[in-house]
Amino acid sequence: MLQYDFRQAHLVAIDNVVFGYDQGQLKLLLFERNIEPSKGGWSLVGGWVKPDESVEDAAYRVLTNITGLSNLFMEQVEVFSKPDRDPGGRVISVVFYALIDIKAHDHQMVNQYGAKWWPVNKLPELIFDHGVMKDAALQRLRIKASRDLVGRDLLPAEFTLTQLRNLYNCIFMKEFDPGNFRKKIISLNALRRLDKKDLSESKKGAYYYKFKNKSADQFTERIINI
Repeated sequence: MLQYDFRQAHLVAIDNVVFGYDQGQLKLLLFERNIEPSKGGWSLVGGWVKPDESVEDAAYRVLTNITGLSNLFMEQVEVFSKPDRDPGGRVISVVFYALIDIKAHDHQMVNQYGAKWWPVNKLPELIFDHGVMKDAALQRLRIKASRDLVGRDLLPAEFTLTQLRNLYNCIFMKEFDPGNFRKKIISLNALRRLDKKDLSESKKGAYYYKFKNKSADQFTERIINI
């Protein structure tokens, strides 16, 4: 067996790329860093992995403590392990992305931690390699949105197809044709139309929808081709 020098042990961290959707914008939750190095810079929601927990448990713990939410949607993105990625020392970071209902989370707790929601298309410069982490997580979200109908964790419980399409526009940063998008979504049979309308956009109004059970979120063909 090879001998290992435990004096060279590495620190293990997690970084959460936290997406939310509010006022027609896809947003990212960021912290203003209050310690060196890069004090005053903007970073992802991160923390250290404790000796008695997995990286998954650490990511969930950090995010729950900050948002006050449980039953969060999270998926691992990838591991970032370049020796010089953190100027403070040798740190290996496991990155997750999460989808948050901005209206449902604890705003006071988020403010207490000094966090802020930023539009994804108007982000400040991020510290270290956090910008690369964000890009990797956004690509993972796009892959998921192309295969599964996302929105359950981002939209209100009742929403219009226009709101769903606007969410997809924000995720993919492109405009989808309203008619084709509506036809595709209806064909999935994953939503239940309600007997109530949103009359804020027009006199005719637009029907509200709700998601059916979660088993209807995955499909045999792609929703969006990427």
